[in-house]
Amino acid sequence: MFYQDKVVWITGASSGTGEALVYEFFKNGAKLIISARRENDLIRVKNACNDSENRVFVLPLDLENHDELPSKAEQAIKVFGRIDILFNNGGISQRSLAENTIIDVDKKLMNINYFGSVIITKAVIPFMIKQKSGHIAVMSSLAGKFSIPLRTSYSASKHALHGFFDGLRAELYQYNIKVTIICSGYIKTEIAKNALTQTGEAQNATDPGIENGMSPEYFAKKSLKAIKSGKFELLLGGKEKIAVYLKRFFPKILASVIRKTNVR
Repeated sequence: MFYQDKVVWITGASSGTGEALVYEFFKNGAKLIISARRENDLIRVKNACNDSENRVFVLPLDLENHDELPSKAEQAIKVFGRIDILFNNGGISQRSLAENTIIDVDKKLMNINYFGSVIITKAVIPFMIKQKSGHIAVMSSLAGKFSIPLRTSYSASKHALHGFFDGLRAELYQYNIKVTIICSGYIKTEIAKNALTQTGEAQNATDPGIENGMSPEYFAKKSLKAIKSGKFELLLGGKEKIAVYLKRFFPKILASVIRKTNVR
């Protein structure tokens, strides 16, 4: 009953991990504000919840449209009168060599993955401080702990999230506001197909790692458990999770492994 009647705002909620989070929170009794660019897909997700009690509110937004995000936060808070959990899940990936990638692609990755989440979070913080409670979850990646080829700017955006939200956790401790950073490995979603190429177009192809990754449902269950227990950080993944510990204790070994790995 931990999530019963808690108000949860999820970005990137129209597919993949975000959609799975919606269903898991809803199943656990939460009230939800669900956001993404594609309104029709958000409506589909809401309908799939069989929301007879009107516990799911659709609030479309574009994480790259920074000017509109503060007003979207105000709308979200007015829906149920509070936000108990903000889950910054929206984001986009990359599949291109740094030397060939136009700078607009690098900027787009930072604008969506980092600045979009930061702006929404900053807009919600004053309301959480006023209610003297809250929880902010952010979707990072194992690529936020180490970096691999073809994902340089994606990894940079995820590393930046750690820098911001680790510091934010300390700042908000006195207000009973918690921060959980979720670092996942491969998840079987459309993230690879939607990943940006060197010119900013969608890759439109999947990766072997993604195809063999964990299910979004598994990710969602583990994420809710981590939030409930107040974890600072959650590492999720298969053998790729080992790289986090190699980076910490044997960085040269990890560098050698990454150079020899056929990353796609």
